[in-house]
Amino acid sequence: MKVFFVAGEPSGDRLAAAAMAGLREIRPDVEFDGIGGEAMEAEGLRSRFPMSDLSVMGVAEVLANYRSLRRRLDETVQAVREARPDILLTVDSPDFGLRVARAVKASGSPTRCVHYVAPTIWAWRPGRARKLRGVADQLLALFPFEPPLWEAQGVPCDFVGHPVVAEPVATEEEARAFRNTFGLGDAPVILALPGSRRSEVERLSVRFGEAMALVAAQRPDIRVVLPAAGPVAELVKELTASWPVKPVVLVPRADPLAQAMKRAAFKASDVALAASGTVSLELAAAGTPMVVAYDMAWLSWQVISRMVRLDTVTLVNIVSGTRAVPEFLGPACQPGPIAESLLNVMAAPDAQQEAMRLTMERLGRSGDPPGLRAARAILARA
Repeated sequence: MKVFFVAGEPSGDRLAAAAMAGLREIRPDVEFDGIGGEAMEAEGLRSRFPMSDLSVMGVAEVLANYRSLRRRLDETVQAVREARPDILLTVDSPDFGLRVARAVKASGSPTRCVHYVAPTIWAWRPGRARKLRGVADQLLALFPFEPPLWEAQGVPCDFVGHPVVAEPVATEEEARAFRNTFGLGDAPVILALPGSRRSEVERLSVRFGEAMALVAAQRPDIRVVLPAAGPVAELVKELTASWPVKPVVLVPRADPLAQAMKRAAFKASDVALAASGTVSLELAAAGTPMVVAYDMAWLSWQVISRMVRLDTVTLVNIVSGTRAVPEFLGPACQPGPIAESLLNVMAAPDAQQEAMRLTMERLGRSGDPPGLRAARAILARA
């Protein structure tokens, strides 16, 4: 069996890697091809080009990189046609991955197309549903309320759980060891997470730094820890060098020790200031309360803010059905309100705990690993 993967960003890389492990467990004869990142390469993939070439988000950002994205799209479609896999598994990044699937289908290829991470039609752009008919033979959903929505649209969909529930969480002992290693002692620690894309880091790092300065004016004993994402690690170090509160920057590596250190940083922190995205679920898994802040180019915000169908974008809020996590989006992403919210969360750290617990329960914490469930779902409909 041959599976061709297309993943375009770090979250998709992790999802795909877990699915690869699950497929190999069930079908030892499986062969992998495609585009992915470090996690997928650790599972045996030789990526045809760097996954970072596809890590672009936002209308203005995509327009600025249109030619290179178009070239990569054509290359990927041609590679699928030549490889003739049994399954094309596009993971996250639907604007790119589903274009690949659509072109493969249009060519008359018998390859079965599966898309992992059902597009969030419940949040924005519900019209996407009809566009997937005849393109995606199957969707894999991260949230339990999604399959009925897609089945009603005539697209087969299976809930496989969210991978965050299968990831290890640091112990209290590991958290204390982390604090001791970096000389944090009993100081209040803020975890800064300005994103994994270059455009995010460039836009958010200044505001995050200014918010930290305002918090430090009232809590001069705070310390800041920043686990940098691999593709933007050097940029993070450059942009945070001028922060008034110098962060402890954790440089990413693929080895288990570095990953354990990142998990310990999550557990050791009193509160996190995070860009919107999957990281809110990682924080919930660790039990770390959070404030979410996000901004994008003006054009991107004008377009996307008019499409969103919910009054929150934070996954913990959506899955738990609460509004426990404060968020500052678009024009509201300003240092003053962010700093005030961080101080409030630090003063009442238990206020988000029930929402985080409920989120993990609903995402399948007590079941089989999502990667294995994804593999079973793919093979069951093959």
